[in-house]
Amino acid sequence: MATLTIEEVKAQLGDIIHRLTPGEEVVITENNQPVAKLVASEAPRSAWPSEPGTAKPRRKLGQQAGSVLYMASDFDEPLEDFKEYME
Repeated sequence: MATLTIEEVKAQLGDIIHRLTPGEEVVITENNQPVAKLVASEAPRSAWPSEPGTAKPRRKLGQQAGSVLYMASDFDEPLEDFKEYME
């Protein structure tokens, strides 16, 4: 279990969080007294959002092609409820 001061944690919180392994603990102290404990999540890393600086896989165009099987001929016509506003 590592021990860090509040000043150290303020300066590098992001780095500290990303270095922790699941279940690892860091005790945060102020005036040499423990005031908080930071514990890394037990969730697998794959369930976490991507790490900073890593790109998400790009989506491929056309993956949903052919998924709309039917579209009414009046799909883009104004709704009857809104006709008075369209005039």
